[in-house]
Amino acid sequence: MSTAAPLARRLASPDAASTRALAARLAAVAAPGDLICLWGDLGAGKTVFAKGFGAGLGVEGTITSPTFILMAEYEGRLPLFHVDLYRLADAPDALAGGLLDERRAGGVTLVEWPDRLGEALPADRLDVEIDGGGDAPRTITLRAGGAHLTRYLEAAA
Repeated sequence: MSTAAPLARRLASPDAASTRALAARLAAVAAPGDLICLWGDLGAGKTVFAKGFGAGLGVEGTITSPTFILMAEYEGRLPLFHVDLYRLADAPDALAGGLLDERRAGGVTLVEWPDRLGEALPADRLDVEIDGGGDAPRTITLRAGGAHLTRYLEAAA
């Protein structure tokens, strides 16, 4: 009898460098069409994670939070679409703007503040929950929305 792969993994991240390193390891197993949702309070480290993920994809440019432009695109091994929904009220605003259009099928999409999508948030995603703030260590929980995403949990080990 086979055992199902775990769909969640909890990790400690003592500092920003550790968060970036974890994200870079995860980027190594990224595949076209992957959706990664970054959950956490202001200052939790969502953009730090995005910087590490981009580095792991080979992005050479500087990754910043796209709060005022809503989405930034970066070229790497796969295209990286970095979306920040902080300023939007809800999903209709995000979807009307075409933020989650068909182009993302060829790359990886990181979404900060995914709660703004509400019921429109796809179940097929990797959730990265970052708890902590300031200079304190973080706890990062990875939750795979499907068995095919457990490759991220394995890469985090």
